[in-house]
Amino acid sequence: MKKIGFIGAYDKTDLIIYIAKILTVLNQKVLVIDATINQKARYVVPVINPTTEYVTEYEDIDIAVGFQNVEGIKRYIGLSEEQELEYDIILIDTDNYIGFEGFKLNEAIKNYFVTSFDAFSLKKGLEIINTIEEPISMTKVLFSREMLKEEDDYLNFLSLGYKVIWNEYRIYFPMENGDLSVIYENQRVAKVKFKKLSIQYKDGLAYITEEILGDSNENRVRRAIKTIEKGV
Repeated sequence: MKKIGFIGAYDKTDLIIYIAKILTVLNQKVLVIDATINQKARYVVPVINPTTEYVTEYEDIDIAVGFQNVEGIKRYIGLSEEQELEYDIILIDTDNYIGFEGFKLNEAIKNYFVTSFDAFSLKKGLEIINTIEEPISMTKVLFSREMLKEEDDYLNFLSLGYKVIWNEYRIYFPMENGDLSVIYENQRVAKVKFKKLSIQYKDGLAYITEEILGDSNENRVRRAIKTIEKGV
């Protein structure tokens, strides 16, 4: 079972669900955990009679909302603490240190720091990293209209002295109004559709998915994206 962390104050819900959808098309059993303060998944993922804590299925993805740790999810689905969750991949979304610590993201095989460059997302997201006590490796996932080197330099400057080891490469997503329109439409109809997403956005999804799988076969992931585009 692979545990992957997505850390930061920037809204990551749709991004993570889209990655999870690609993984399910590739025959992976996926659990998405919303460990954020606002719990956006509670509002954009359809569920009948939601409780404080629940697990629901959406687009062949299991989504857990309201839990503080994995043990709580185990109790909810009737497992003992000794039993393992039966998932190939768990994607954890958090915007706070309680979520980071509760789900032990220091033990994740991969952590992504997701941010745009508005002051709130950037500085609030870095607050989480500033509370981490042991050195940790993270990959930057940057939402930017211009994709300027100066933006990345600014992030590096703000994180000086923090116990984060930035991976050398960065993953960029465009801040395109067209992509936002697709995301909002998907939320309204409660479906995951890729057809109208920009090429750059789909490239970012493919890159992260390949990393999670440890898959050098880029064509396999691209075919999965094509399958989702066709609505198959």
